[in-house]
Amino acid sequence: MYRDAELSTRKIVLSLLRTRGPLSVGELAKELGITEMAVRRHLNTLDRDGFIESKLARQAMGRPLHMYSLTKEADDLFPKKYNALTLDLLEELVAEEGEGKLTRLFQRRKDKLSERYGSRMEGKSFPEKVAELARIQNDNGYMVSLEQGENGDYILNEHNCPISQVADQYQQACQCELALFQELLGTPVERTECLAKGGTKCVYQIRRAESV
Repeated sequence: MYRDAELSTRKIVLSLLRTRGPLSVGELAKELGITEMAVRRHLNTLDRDGFIESKLARQAMGRPLHMYSLTKEADDLFPKKYNALTLDLLEELVAEEGEGKLTRLFQRRKDKLSERYGSRMEGKSFPEKVAELARIQNDNGYMVSLEQGENGDYILNEHNCPISQVADQYQQACQCELALFQELLGTPVERTECLAKGGTKCVYQIRRAESV
């Protein structure tokens, strides 16, 4: 219960800094109705987590005050509507240009990602390439786990899909991800389960090509 109250207070601190701009310890204490010592404890935690920063501000009288504000990292803590905007834009694109334009758009995205990550595969063995792909996807928020079969094949599980709302509506997103995996690994890859099609996760069967 105490921990829940601590988290709730920190959320209020973040909201105040978001809506009111830079605030001092004294101003926060007054808004929250708690002591300055308690405010400093919450600020120390938020600073440790990288969500706030402070700058000295000169006053007309007295010593300069530390004024606290949010960092760029804190921006992700607040609600976003990126998926809704993306879906609206893609819907307009299809209405104006047709499905073919959308398919080419996803193809270009796949080519861009392949160019970005291709160098990370150079000189690596097949197992190293699969492990590197897992790291890439984890870095992008897909929550990957790997399983290795007795025949040297791999199963790559994605337990989260950051673009799930787009993939639910546009199958080109999933098709391009599959093509990207095959291009980066240089070996056959098959999707056997898909979050966008009602699965509990996205599952990729990665087969070791004879030439790999």
